[in-house]
Amino acid sequence: MRMAVGIQIIADLYGVDESLISESTTVYEVMEKAVRVGNLTKISSDYYQFQPRGVSGVILLAESHLSFHTWPEHGLVTLDIYTCGEPQHADTAFNYIVSMLEPTSIEYKKLKRGKQVEEEVKVIKPQHVFVE
Repeated sequence: MRMAVGIQIIADLYGVDESLISESTTVYEVMEKAVRVGNLTKISSDYYQFQPRGVSGVILLAESHLSFHTWPEHGLVTLDIYTCGEPQHADTAFNYIVSMLEPTSIEYKKLKRGKQVEEEVKVIKPQHVFVE
């Protein structure tokens, strides 16, 4: 049986209040909590503060990653959440970010990754993958 080994959400969030996405300290709180709320396993994170404003960042997960870029002058956040863990964890993290940033509109795609894998892949613990 073929099945996907991961889910990836790629999203553009428009109409976000620029005060929420201009500074790394504010964005950090939202993204880090999204990882916890989504029950994802953080390995490390790195954020870059642009001058005069705007933030890019990546959170390395045992399950894969969450990355983003902000354009406060356009009210835009581009977001990528990829996980080989439980698909609903990516959804939960995504929904949390949307609820905190309150965009006026969203464009997104949800992709199944690794669809041609023929074995059932189970994530027992994020650091251990078991293939049957």
